[in-house]
Amino acid sequence: MSTLLKPHLIVFLALLVISQLACAAQGPGANIFAFDPEARLAELGIELPASSPPVANYVPAVRSGNWVFLSGMGPCGEMGPGQLGKLGAERSVEDGYRAARRTAVCLLAALKAEVGDLKKVRRIVRVFGMVNATPDFTQHPQVINGASDLLVAVFGERGRHARAAVGMASLPFNIPVEIEMQVELEP
Repeated sequence: MSTLLKPHLIVFLALLVISQLACAAQGPGANIFAFDPEARLAELGIELPASSPPVANYVPAVRSGNWVFLSGMGPCGEMGPGQLGKLGAERSVEDGYRAARRTAVCLLAALKAEVGDLKKVRRIVRVFGMVNATPDFTQHPQVINGASDLLVAVFGERGRHARAAVGMASLPFNIPVEIEMQVELEP
């Protein structure tokens, strides 16, 4: 091997080791050079909608230090009669899953409107999912997986979160799900 190539090879190997150590420090599966949630959304064919104005006297997001608290939201956009209703009655688990996934997209739109760039997300910390359900419905976790699965698909390990999935007797406007989210930002 040429003596000119050896220093380059040493530098390359050193950079490779440093990048692997940095990825290990970020957690399993992390790649600090590839973390781009907005590019991941595009790969998934998801376009974030404009953040909707609140329907009452509150704000969609509140930032306090490195934390963002997102208000409870349902699926944004036009909701036709075929998308509204209770799980266990008019709506199936699959309908609820799709509604929870769409709600996660709406939460990400509100988060982006608040912080400007989703690369600032250090971790999705907590998701609180409410399901408009009949008293005998028991598949709340499967419904809220629609949001959880999307958050992990977009943020990787940073998207894994603590969660609650509970049933409600009703939700505003008869939406099938409402979800709140807490997010930690990079310092």
